[in-house]
Amino acid sequence: MTDFSEDIEEALKILHVGGVILYPTDTIWGLGCDATNSKAVQRLIQLKGKPQQKGLIVLLASERDVLQYTANPDLQVFDHLATTTKPTTVIYEHGLGVAEEVLNEDGSIAIRLVKEDFCRHLLKRFKKPIVSTSANIHGQPSPQSFNHISAEIKSGVGYVVKYRQSEEFNASASAIIKWKNGKCLTIRN
Repeated sequence: MTDFSEDIEEALKILHVGGVILYPTDTIWGLGCDATNSKAVQRLIQLKGKPQQKGLIVLLASERDVLQYTANPDLQVFDHLATTTKPTTVIYEHGLGVAEEVLNEDGSIAIRLVKEDFCRHLLKRFKKPIVSTSANIHGQPSPQSFNHISAEIKSGVGYVVKYRQSEEFNASASAIIKWKNGKCLTIRN
């Protein structure tokens, strides 16, 4: 196992003071911040140049965490997620306990449970949801690897995680589904 403990400690320092981090996720490199801190989310949105009206994906480490940040989710979704191999973001109808900017206009919340080691350790230590949005300026292509991230993004965050920077692979964004009345509606494959 690669030792990323220094990265975890440094990222936690920034997250705890409302800063933005640049970090590898289970999909592509992401910009992240404390999803419960409105000022932190606004900093991230400003750096990305993202329109304010859209929600943001948050990462969580466990099914139990989902129950804390959603109202009355259909538990069948967890059975569905157990059958997927691609990282999958689920849109739940009623988000709770996060910054208003994280929620979609209809009050729904987009959550992805992560299995990737670095993200899981970071989330378990932080004990709150972390925003995950692609590490690019809004409207630009999502970076396929760390080397494709713009200097503007790299210099605009409080901490850049070192772990996995040298990996070259064609990463892709998560699948997105909406779970309603026991049925899965695919938003993005």
